[in-house]
Amino acid sequence: MVDINLKEVHKPKKNEAEFLFGVKSAIPTVMGYASVGTAAGIVGVASQFSPLEISLLALFMYGGAAQFIIYGLYAAATPLAVIILTTFIVNLRHFLLCLALAPHFKEHSTWKNVIVGAFVTDESFGVASNQITRGKTLSPYWMFGLNFSAYLTWVTACLAGSLLAKWIANPEALGLDFALTAMFVALLILQLQSVTSKKLKHQLSLVLYMIITMVTFMMFMPSHIALILSTIIVATIGVVTDK
Repeated sequence: MVDINLKEVHKPKKNEAEFLFGVKSAIPTVMGYASVGTAAGIVGVASQFSPLEISLLALFMYGGAAQFIIYGLYAAATPLAVIILTTFIVNLRHFLLCLALAPHFKEHSTWKNVIVGAFVTDESFGVASNQITRGKTLSPYWMFGLNFSAYLTWVTACLAGSLLAKWIANPEALGLDFALTAMFVALLILQLQSVTSKKLKHQLSLVLYMIITMVTFMMFMPSHIALILSTIIVATIGVVTDK
């Protein structure tokens, strides 16, 4: 009876420790989201979105790339149906990210998997992949800490940026529309630094394949469709050739 009680006490403490470690692991992502989210809020206002609309997009859609795309398409007077379809296609990559992480959570309950998957982004996936590369076991509570820290930062930063926008009339002149791309590049560099020379060669070859397929497909189809097809093809190549 004593052993059972000790286990019940120990488990919550372990889960709490893993959650806090996830929060700590999210610090680089949080720093990036603070700046990029602020830029997204400023660009959103410049595209005629209100602070409330920007906050709702951040809260319920939670997709940085998609938000920037929506702002651009809306400013260009693109039909609503095209905006919705484009956003859906761009965000399809999250299914690929979740599929890649799913095998590491197969022993956990469905609701934990759903919560982990619902908040996965490119950046949190990059941090999780870095843990996998280092031979670490992924915990759902670690992912909760990682994902929720990033989520709260993103929503708060978008709201803050939308409120600060009245002092910045032309965000493009300051390069704020490039903030998301810059963060992706930084995350890629951080991940490449943590791999072996053999892994580095393999991952750099995948980057080259991605460029080739993207350029090729863009000759025959819209860029957002080319992006999805290229990602699926190169991700498949990566899984098959990974050793």
